[in-house]
Amino acid sequence: MSRSLDFLTEALRRLPGVGPKSAQRMAFHLLQHDREGAAMLSRALYQAVDTVHHCAMCNTFADTEVCDLCADASRDRALLCVVETPADQMMIEQTLTYKGLYFVLMGRLSPLDGIGPRDLHLDKLLGRAADGAVNEVVLATNFTNEGEATAHYISEMLKARGLKVSRLARGVPVGGELEYVDAGTIARAMLDRRSA
Repeated sequence: MSRSLDFLTEALRRLPGVGPKSAQRMAFHLLQHDREGAAMLSRALYQAVDTVHHCAMCNTFADTEVCDLCADASRDRALLCVVETPADQMMIEQTLTYKGLYFVLMGRLSPLDGIGPRDLHLDKLLGRAADGAVNEVVLATNFTNEGEATAHYISEMLKARGLKVSRLARGVPVGGELEYVDAGTIARAMLDRRSA
């Protein structure tokens, strides 16, 4: 095979969930059936790598120094929601229920992977949360072991500075039937129940 084709295949393998066979199929497809798409993908990747950086306020991806959400004067500056990734931020935005601002960690604590507090920009988060405008920090990390550990660490850090901290609720999914929900989720829903 061509060295350029091998290089393209190896580059495509860097994508999450893409193994050697899938990467090879993608490379063949782009070169055989969609060279225009391949060129567009190349230009888009080059432009994104060249222009996308972290928002100075919330740490998400942005083309400008401050992202559109942080620049939006209609957002509630007293609420700060902490999420692991820009994808998590986008999902919360799609609910149309949260009108505050965000801080994106770009990861979660994971000692096994060598990711500690310094890797999550927690000093920047602390500065943002303690700026005098924030009244409540909502921890919306994932409900994995790493996400829970991250939420606990951040909660302790912020509470030590007198800040109000809440955690995203969890429980039975909307439309879920109890017989199909795992016991851990039902247990957490029972513990976190509220008055009707």
